[in-house]
Amino acid sequence: MVIGIDAHKRTHTAVGVDQTGRQLSTKTIGTTSKDHLQLLRWATEQSGDRLWAIEDCRHLSRRLERDLIAAGERIVRVPPKLMANVRDGARTYGKSDPIDALAVARAALREPDLPEARLDGVGRAREGASAVVR
Repeated sequence: MVIGIDAHKRTHTAVGVDQTGRQLSTKTIGTTSKDHLQLLRWATEQSGDRLWAIEDCRHLSRRLERDLIAAGERIVRVPPKLMANVRDGARTYGKSDPIDALAVARAALREPDLPEARLDGVGRAREGASAVVR
């Protein structure tokens, strides 16, 4: 399962897709670490094998990435320009958080060599090497 994330200042929207890009489920949460734990519980109920795909806007997603990496989750960063290409070919037109999260997930399926998220600097040293995404 790939979970696409559309990150914003006050909310994050997640959309889970299967390996063909078919939407399975959606969840919107707040942006605190407590909210991220709730999102992780939701994701664990959806699938044991998952990849998080987060739109590469670290000023909005840094805490989410840190919390997921600390939990041992695998994350890739999706450049915003890749999302636009996926959204253009979608059957559902317009712009909304679920549509954007779906576009992020589908871009991650299409692009196998996206950069993996890693903790930087002090945060990385504090979390330890085991928290770094492999």
